[in-house]
Amino acid sequence: MIETFPSAPVLADAAAQAVAAALAGAVTARGRASLVATGGRSPGPVYDRLAGAPLDWTRIAVTLSDERCAPPDDPVSNARLVRERLLVGPAARARFLPLWPAPEPAAVAVLTPFDAVMLGMGEDGHVASLIPGDPGLEDALTTADLLRPVPAGLGRPPVARITLTLSALLHARAIFLLVAGETKRGVVERALAGDDLPVGRLLARAKAPVRIFWTPDGG
Repeated sequence: MIETFPSAPVLADAAAQAVAAALAGAVTARGRASLVATGGRSPGPVYDRLAGAPLDWTRIAVTLSDERCAPPDDPVSNARLVRERLLVGPAARARFLPLWPAPEPAAVAVLTPFDAVMLGMGEDGHVASLIPGDPGLEDALTTADLLRPVPAGLGRPPVARITLTLSALLHARAIFLLVAGETKRGVVERALAGDDLPVGRLLARAKAPVRIFWTPDGG
């Protein structure tokens, strides 16, 4: 289940091609596509490559897996990362639905099932902002709702957040998990072996294909 790539650039090439193929297939089959983008270090190079993909971006909507409750120009904003690295060039024609300020759940629901969900993972096994230690984590992992707030004091930086729930992430046609470094590979292997981590819940419950892209380069 874990696909290994020798370096971060090679992983970024493969991930961008895979996500682009999922979006292109959706546009061909249904006339539109939706992408869940994510924050962190791993996706930036993927966005750089994906932004130039020869897709009909006017038919593609982009939202986020989670967001920090910060102004859109703040360096910690996932929306800023997506605007600066993905929504440029041809991809600037895509429709973007930020998660902060929080949208109406119906605005997110209309994008489901998501055609491609991109996720990173923390060393604690969190995906999106489904973070161990959050008193509301179990609810976010089990509710049928699409969005949940996350209190300040969790994650890095420890600011308040909003996240797609596990149910929302699973409402997808394809999921792409980007992982770098030996430590995080160990977390994925523990999750696959049954450790109760947010990423493990995702992998155990996913009905859509989940591709885990891993490189020892970075972390």
